[in-house]
Formats: sequence, C-alpha cells, structure tokens
Amino acid sequence: MTHPDPRPRSRAGAATASDAGGVQATFVATLVDEWARAGVTDAVVCPGSRSTPLALALAADDRLRLHIRVDERSAGFFALGVARRSGRVPLILTTSGTAAAELHPAVAEADLAGVAMLVCTADRPPELQEVAAPQTMRQAGLFGSAVRWAADLGVPEPGQGVFWRSLAARAIAEAAYGSSGPGPVHLNLAFRDPLVAEPGPLPSARADGPWHRVVRGVRAPAPEAVRELAARAGTRGIIVAGGGAGDPEAVHALAAALGWPVLADPRSAARTPRRTTVAAADAILRVPAMRDRLHPRTVLHLGERWASRTLTEWLAQPGIEHLVVDPDWRWRDPQRRADTVVCADPTELCHAVARAVPHTVPSAWCDAWAAAESAAQAAMDELLDGYAELTEPAVARHLWSALLPHTSLVVGSSMPIRHLEWFGAPRHRPPSVLSNRGVNGIDGVVSTALGVAAASPDPVVALVGDLTFLHDAGALLGAGAAGLSCTFVVVDNNGGGIFSLLPPARELPAATFEALFGTPQSADIPAIAAAYGAVVRTADDRRGFDAALAELVGKQGVSVIHVRTDRETNVTVHERVHAAVATALEESG
Repeated sequence: MTHPDPRPRSRAGAATASDAGGVQATFVATLVDEWARAGVTDAVVCPGSRSTPLALALAADDRLRLHIRVDERSAGFFALGVARRSGRVPLILTTSGTAAAELHPAVAEADLAGVAMLVCTADRPPELQEVAAPQTMRQAGLFGSAVRWAADLGVPEPGQGVFWRSLAARAIAEAAYGSSGPGPVHLNLAFRDPLVAEPGPLPSARADGPWHRVVRGVRAPAPEAVRELAARAGTRGIIVAGGGAGDPEAVHALAAALGWPVLADPRSAARTPRRTTVAAADAILRVPAMRDRLHPRTVLHLGERWASRTLTEWLAQPGIEHLVVDPDWRWRDPQRRADTVVCADPTELCHAVARAVPHTVPSAWCDAWAAAESAAQAAMDELLDGYAELTEPAVARHLWSALLPHTSLVVGSSMPIRHLEWFGAPRHRPPSVLSNRGVNGIDGVVSTALGVAAASPDPVVALVGDLTFLHDAGALLGAGAAGLSCTFVVVDNNGGGIFSLLPPARELPAATFEALFGTPQSADIPAIAAAYGAVVRTADDRRGFDAALAELVGKQGVSVIHVRTDRETNVTVHERVHAAVATALEESG
C-alpha cells in the first residue's frame, strides 16, 4: 500500500525547489546590484546559515568592501562607525533569531543619533513560523519605532522581479533622506532551502544610477525667522553649538554679526580660537556671580545638546527665549524650553541671518564672555600642568590638543565626553569628534571606533573609560588581522568614575556606593588587550603619554594606551579646577 505524499504539490508553472533557490539568488543579487548603484560601499556580515543567499551575493560583488564580524551586537556598532565616518549608508546582515535581536542597541543609537543604516535580517519561511522551529522568532517589527522604514518580505517568488530594484532603491532613500532625517531601515528577508544557488539574469537596471533618484533640497529658512534673529543683533544672546550645528565658519560668521558668543561643543567643529568662542562654559557657569552676570535673553540652539548639567540647568532659568533649529523635525528640546522651532538647514540659516544684519555691532556682551573664557583657560592650564601624574581632565585636554587635524577622535559616553567638553581648549583645525550620544550609552564604543577606522584612511583614536572598554572588548577579536588601524586611550579608574561626581557618592555608605555604583573591576586591561593582539603601552605621566601617542597613532594595527587613574583623585582635581577658575574670574573682574 502506498501512502500519499503529505507535502504540497507544485501547481502548474510553479517553481520547483531548485528553481526556488535560483529565484532567491537572483533576488538578492538584484538587491546588491541596486544598492551598489545607490552608493553603498560597505557591508558588515555576521556568519550564519539562513542569511547565506544574501551573504554570497554581497561577497560576489567587488564594488563592496566586506567586513566580517562574529558578534552581532558589536557588528551593529561597527556599521554605525562606518556610517559616521563615511557619510554613506552601510549594510549589515545577520541570520535569523536572537542574532537579529542583538542589533537593537545599535539600531536605537542610529535612530536617535540620525545615522543612516540598512539592517538586513534573514528569516525562516512562513511554514517554519509559530511551530517552534529552531532559531525562529517573530522578526517583523523587531525594532519598533526605532527605524525610519521597515519591510517584512516573504520568500521571493517568480514574477516579482519587476519591483526588486524599486524596493532596494527605496530602502537606501528612506535611510538617507527620510522625512525625519537619516536613520536605520530594516528589511526582514525570508529564505527557503536550498540556500546556495546560482542567480539568473537580473532585472534590467537604469543606466544612469539607482532605480529611484532622490533629489534633496536645502531647507531654506523662513524669511520671518531670518528677520527676527537679525533684529536681535547686539542684544544679550548666545549660540549653543553641538554636533550637527552646521558649517563652523557659518556659525562664527553669524556670531560675529550678532555680537553673540558661541558655546562650542567639541563635536560642533566650532571650538576654534576666535573672539566668539567659549569652550569653558561648564567651569565658568559654576561660579554663581558669572551665572548671574552672563544671563542671556536669547539662546539659539544649533545641533545636539552639551552633556554639561551645569549648562543645562543654567539655560532652564526663567526669562530666556529659546530658538531651536531642527532641520529634520526631530523635536530636539528635552527640557521643553523652545519658544520657536526653526525647521531649516543650520548652515543656510547662519548665512542668511549674517547677511541680513546691516553691519557688525560692537558687543561689550561678547567681550565679557571672551574675558571669562581667557581667564578660565589660563587657570586650567596652570592647575593641570602642575600635576606630575596624568589626571583625567588633563588626558582629555592634552589628547585633544595633540592630535593632528585630520584625525578622527571617537569619544565614549560617561566621563570621557564630559572631560573633552569641559576641558578641551579652543584649537586651530580640531580633529573630527564622533560620539554615540543618541542614547548616550557606553555600549559598542570599541566597535564604533573600529567601524570608523574601517571607513577612514586617516588616523583614528578612541578615548574611553575602563568599563566602556571592557563592555565591548570582544570587538577587538580579529580587528588587527582585518587590517584595521585604531588607537584606544583607556582611562582606567577601576570602575564607574562618573558616579563619584554625583550625589550617591556623598549620600551613601562607602560599601553600598562601591557595590552599586563604583563597581570596581579586577580585570587586567593591558592583558586583555594583548590577548586580542593589540599593541599595549602604559602611560604614567605626560612624557610617557606623548611618547605612546607618537609611537602608535596612525600606525597599522590596533593599539591600546592604558592610563591608570584614581576616582577619588579625579573628584579632587575637578574641585580644584573649578576653584581655580572661580578665583581667576574674580581676580579678572
């Protein structure tokens, strides 16, 4: 007796199993071809089985640089680094299941930081869903609202080729030019066995580029906004500039026209030696008399916010009008203080307002800020240079001043970004500063720096704390063998240094504070770095630090400069710096 075959039979004209493999191979080859036409140059691939069709298509296209990363969480931040440095949309590919979920931290950072990424997750076909098949879970909508656009694509079928190129081109356009600004896009791609097959002829492409050509216009500022800002020339106003503030020359041209100072975050590229530049705002505004004397009437916010709580609280005082420039309509106003939101390109706005001011006005207001800045910087120099050992503020200040202009400086969250923001002095042609300040976490910073290195022909340096380094140290696996070049400056204070500056350090018993916040580690950072193949140097003083920078920065391979500090000493140094600045400001009048 014969038993009926329980498998569904093919309809007339339907694809056989081998035909299905060929359709899949043609589908992914079409996607890759269209992505390359749209300007994609880098693909980060995590090994896996279900993602085989797309992985093979990516490997077969010599227009793409392939980066193989074995850890998906790390790979997501690596792709983020590639995007930050290159300005192009990178692709990242994982297999199905928890491998796809591991990308969520990087997707969240890309969303809030406005970084374009194309996230491709392989998935099991419909017949393997909801039946406890291995490595299968619900992946549709996996990243929720963190993506600009998402598409859950079933297994490709014959006859669908007419829309494959449109799909691929739209994915890049949504990531790069979405209405909410650049950000991540998620394509969930289901594949059936056989996963290895030869592609057939690809659907025809347009000869002059991608299927959809996106023309993005500059958002010119509304004339009303230009007139209102120009009319404030010579009044008590300030410009607070962060990452994404626009062309620094345009920012300072506007500042000179209005007679306003620029409180310039290092990420703004506007922290250069000019009469209008203020870098020591955090220290200056810790002095009560200066907080009152320098109270503004208007604040123009360009780009991302400073990390300084002192500045944030000062700006929250009553009697200040806040104008927020928000080119992508992301509503960047966490304190909800905005009186006016200007949807315009910040560079265009700066140029338009500067042209609208009839003549540059002399500004005693700007002179007062300049005098405070000069006194504060001199006080910092004198005090920090007086320490024989390396202090955490001095490491950030000196590293910032020592790097060549074409260097990319990746800065970890927590204390490193604050030390750079608070203590980095104005300098000519500063390095490009990159930091994951979308979600403000310490996750994935080592991976991000390596991604920046993968996309950069110039030197890359990362300034991180010990916990940030240990959290992502696995990203160093294979980095040297992959030809990456990056120097990590690891400031090791044996735990969470930022908490020593917060109220719990003063209000809790020492043992409780150490267990919950200080979290001292027994890990040997130089040994860990060396185990991953990094060249390691230890710096105890300025001379040793300078020697290590000269030896390692810009050289081939991955290296680590280990700087041991003490958390209690760091608190004391902060207190002494602020006291020295306060004294200098009082003496200068």
